[in-house]
Amino acid sequence: MPRSSYRVLTNPCPHFLTATINHWLPLFTNPKLVDIVLDSWRYLQRNDSFQLYGYVILENHLHLIAASENLSRDIQRFKSYTAKQLIAYLEQHRSNRLLELLALFKRVHKHESDYQVWEEGSHPQIIESEKVMRQKLEYIHQNPVKRGYVDKPEHWRYSSARNYLGQEGMIEVVRQW
Repeated sequence: MPRSSYRVLTNPCPHFLTATINHWLPLFTNPKLVDIVLDSWRYLQRNDSFQLYGYVILENHLHLIAASENLSRDIQRFKSYTAKQLIAYLEQHRSNRLLELLALFKRVHKHESDYQVWEEGSHPQIIESEKVMRQKLEYIHQNPVKRGYVDKPEHWRYSSARNYLGQEGMIEVVRQW
C-alpha cells in the first residue's frame, strides 16, 4: 500500500481517524492487546492535550475521533508506542505465527524494525460541524452491529457507545463538543 497523503489540517479540531493492523491481521481478539491501545490513549490524555471523543476497536482496526494541539504527532507516537508494546507481548507469549506474518507483510522501506504492526496513515478527516460529529459517532458505534457481532452498539465492550448512554466505558471520552 502506498504512503498516505492524508494530513491533519487543523489543530485542535476533532478529526475522525482510522488505524488498521498490517494486512488486516486480527490482533485485537486478545483483550491484553486491546489494553495496550487503551493504556496508550490514557497516557496521551493525562500527559498531552489529547482529547478522545469516540472510538471503536475491532479485531483488526480501530476508529477514533480525537483532537490535540498536535494530533499528527500524537497519532504517530500512539502507533509507534503501541507497535513496540504489541510486538513485545507477542514475543513474550511466543505468538510466532503472528510475528512471522507481521514480518512478512512489512513494507520494504521500513528498516527500523523487523515487523510492521500498523498500516501507514490514519486518513484523518476534520469534523467541522455537530452534524458531521454525530454522523461519525454513529458510524463508529454501529460498526460492530453492522458486522453482526452485537445487536446494540453499547453491547460492544471496546467502544464509546456506553459512554454516550451515560454508562461507564473502558476509557473516558469527551462528550461536550
